[in-house]
Amino acid sequence: MDTPSAIELASDTTDPRAGLRAVASLRILADTLELRQVEAALRGGMSWQGIADALGVTRQAVHKKYAKRIDPTIEVPRRRA
Repeated sequence: MDTPSAIELASDTTDPRAGLRAVASLRILADTLELRQVEAALRGGMSWQGIADALGVTRQAVHKKYAKRIDPTIEVPRRRA
């Protein structure tokens, strides 16, 4: 399902079954893109706090969601004491 048609289907309430499938597809796409951006941010030297601020969530939330999912070759900045 391409993104423009998924957006149209997700917005159209005349066929809820198709709309829900489109919403699920968009959620997978958004999660994939978010992970890619988190990895890019870490590679660029951003901290977990900086990433959390950009996403509008807590540092703990973003760390919990992504710490074990990111590319293991990425050097992750450590928290300062």
